[in-house]
Formats: sequence, structure tokens, C-alpha cells
Amino acid sequence: MLQNDTILKVENLSVKFSNRGKFAGGKNEEILNDINFIVKKGDVLAIIGPNGAGKTTLFRALLNIIPYEGSVVWQKGVRIGYVPQRMEIETDIPLTIYEFLRLRGSDNFSFEKAKEAIKSVLLPVEILSAGLGEISVGQRQRVLVAWSLLGKPDILLFDEPTADIDIRGQESIYQLLYNLQDKFNLAIILISHELNIVYKYAEKVLCLNRGQVCFGTPKEVLSPEHIQELYGGERGFYQHLHHHHDLEEHNS
Repeated sequence: MLQNDTILKVENLSVKFSNRGKFAGGKNEEILNDINFIVKKGDVLAIIGPNGAGKTTLFRALLNIIPYEGSVVWQKGVRIGYVPQRMEIETDIPLTIYEFLRLRGSDNFSFEKAKEAIKSVLLPVEILSAGLGEISVGQRQRVLVAWSLLGKPDILLFDEPTADIDIRGQESIYQLLYNLQDKFNLAIILISHELNIVYKYAEKVLCLNRGQVCFGTPKEVLSPEHIQELYGGERGFYQHLHHHHDLEEHNS
């Protein structure tokens, strides 16, 4: 039984894939081991970690796409929205944005609902008549967010929502997510490599590197020691973290 304000509770989550390679001997490879965290209403949880750490695998387990061990308990009746890294669809397909959104819509879908979703992601209504291949990468990412909003979700899962977007566009996407979270009181789980974004928008951080390195508020868990353990001392992350702490001390 979950507490009233808890949307998701994960306990002892592990994921193993069968490795049937020629020299593997048929052994299972452990991708995630003993992951534990909770998400409450209105939380923004950032998942960070190096490439191959199991971040997307965790999402797939949460969505029950792959088998796992342990416990994933969603609040009864919770509505989940998922936004992938990119639009996995041929952009020259003869679909307008409106027609694309209509594919997601329920029986009571209407042009007004499409307009409302598009306005929520700060795109002009006129874009509904544009083709998928006629809009920018950043606009397509916003369309994916609008797609997820049509289901009136309680929680949104974002798998690196700015992977193919330039730095200026990245900031605008994250600001959009923050505004949506505030407007609709959404819980958000996002995968991100941008520590400055994590500090700015996330209330909690889950650090993954196959196992769970840390979980807590950014200020509590993103110490230089944790970052070094998480990324193996990769210089860019380590320097970035020191720079952030220096700014905090200077402003305090």
C-alpha cells in the first residue's frame, strides 16, 4: 500500500539479460542491481550516470517492457506519459502534426484538444497543419511532449529529452518541462547528462552506474566524491561540479 502522495515506489529492482554470445557460456549479464527510490506527487527526479549505466533500461523496467526482479509499484490508476529521446518515425511520412496527434487521441479527441496540447508546449496553433518533416528537431520534441499530454498524465518520463537539440534549445525544453510540472502538478522523471540542468530543475537525483551510487537532493548527493565514483573521474564532470560548488560558496 502506497502513501497517498507516493506515485511510484521501487524496491530491490534488478535487471539481467541473457548473454548468448559465443564465448559467454549462456550466463546472465546484470544490467541493474538493487535499485531503490520513491517518487511523490509533483517531484522532479533526474537520473544521471555514464553511458551504459542502465538509465534507459530502468525506464523500460518501470514501464514493464522488460522483465525484472524486485518490486515496481505504481499508484493505483496512475496515468503515465513517456517522451522518447527522438521521434522514431520517418519524418517524410505524409502526416500533419494534427494527424499525428490524432493517432494518440482517444474517442473524444478533437481539434480543440489538439490546439490545447500544442499551446501547452508553446507552439503556434498553425503548426498543426505542418508536415512532420517541415518542422525543426526542437519543435518535433515539443510535439512529442504535446502527444504525451493528451493522455492527461500524472507523471511524465523523459529519456534525454534534448539529446539532438542545441544548447539554446535544451534550456528552452527544460524550462518548458518545469512550467508544465508547475501548471499541472506533474511528477517528472528525466534522464539527463547536464548537471547544471539537474541542479536547476531537479528536486531529487538518482545516480546510476549499473548499481545505485546515490539518491537524494542534488545538494546532498552530488558531491565531488559521488561524481568521481559515478563517472570514474571523467574530468569534464568533475571540473563542472567543482565550478558549481565554487559559485555556491561565492554567492553564499
